[in-house]
Amino acid sequence: MAKRIDIKDLDAYYGTFKAVEGVTMTVEPCSVTAFIGPSGCGKSTVLRTLNRMHEVTRGGRIEGKVLLDGEDLYSAGRDPVTVRRTVGMVFQRPNPFPTMSIYDNVVAGLRLNGVKDKKILDAAAEASLRGANLWKEVKDRLAKPGASLSGGQQQRLCIARAIAVRPQVLLMDEPCSALDPISTLAIEDLIEELTSEYTIVIVTHNMQQAARVSDRTAFFNLAATGQPGRLVEIGDTATIFSTPEQKATEDYISGRFG
Repeated sequence: MAKRIDIKDLDAYYGTFKAVEGVTMTVEPCSVTAFIGPSGCGKSTVLRTLNRMHEVTRGGRIEGKVLLDGEDLYSAGRDPVTVRRTVGMVFQRPNPFPTMSIYDNVVAGLRLNGVKDKKILDAAAEASLRGANLWKEVKDRLAKPGASLSGGQQQRLCIARAIAVRPQVLLMDEPCSALDPISTLAIEDLIEELTSEYTIVIVTHNMQQAARVSDRTAFFNLAATGQPGRLVEIGDTATIFSTPEQKATEDYISGRFG
């Protein structure tokens, strides 16, 4: 079941460098929240704090809290691997495991979690590929390498892989930036379909995409060059794009900077 995210007074660091400062916001379940803002403003860093992926980078740490339905994802003894099963992620460039088949790509996470029953794996593979709107295109070539698919298909395969382990939240870090317009539209349609089951947070540089796919939009910006990124404002997407409260938001959306 999709879950709510609460971020409270979040500061994110890489070593001694503070990348993000003072972020407080809520992401509602079964919704799409878009993070927008200029390069270097910390939006991808905030996204990665939601499943502790930022800790993979040397020196990555936070101060503050990230709560999933009230449970602290950073509490003592909380296993980051378990967090990442609950909060899945799709990256900027499609990254199927190149030596694995389409089928093995989808069920890789389940096998990592100890699932061996072929009937369970088969059912999960079909359900996840259907969920990613890819089943009809690949059902007769599941043994082919995942890397043999087109870019758009590879990205949908990565989404299938992410949802196979049944996360409650799905993070997407510019999932369409490397795709052509037709593949981008397919991913956007898929995002809309997935919101019935998942809480989705997407980072995008594409203002039109944010306007099309999201229910709420969060605008991040740098206070000044070399300063940490901050959340400027968050609200309903229609409001953010038509009557934002902050002039910096209006300037960015209108293309005056960024």
